[in-house]
Amino acid sequence: MKETMNTAANSAAPSRILNLTVNGEPQTVAVGPYESLNTVLRNRLNLTGTKRGCDTGGCGTCTVQVDGQAVYSCMYPSLRAEGKSVTTVEGLATRGQPHPLQQALVDGGGVQCGYCTPGVAMAALAVYADNPRAGADELAEELAGNLCRCTGYVKLIESLAAAGENLRGHHD
Repeated sequence: MKETMNTAANSAAPSRILNLTVNGEPQTVAVGPYESLNTVLRNRLNLTGTKRGCDTGGCGTCTVQVDGQAVYSCMYPSLRAEGKSVTTVEGLATRGQPHPLQQALVDGGGVQCGYCTPGVAMAALAVYADNPRAGADELAEELAGNLCRCTGYVKLIESLAAAGENLRGHHD
């Protein structure tokens, strides 16, 4: 009963208009005052590559970038994204070609079930943006907030470190 009342209260809350750029495209969307960015991306904009996991910022599967910074979209109030640029995993591919991080995860066996992959890719992109020369140790430390139950992290980190070689060519 309590959950029903909360849902009713949230649906009765007045909508606000949110203007943001998602994956390079301007978006205008009506949102509730307490909706997370994750909810808006998945339920309003149909960008389901951004996963919904714990809803508490504890698993990292919902990681996206807001103005180039990795954030947990489940904890990020959607209205805080007003006027900002959001990049989701769907925004990484270029002309139908996977981003080097995405391709490296596939080629290196860094994906198994794939549920954590979008958040891991987005978090790793932020690591490389901050430090194009990041190695396996730094990646492992920086990605500690992205949980993966399938890979044991070894192939995941090896794949991303290999991708760094390719990315460095784009930064140098």
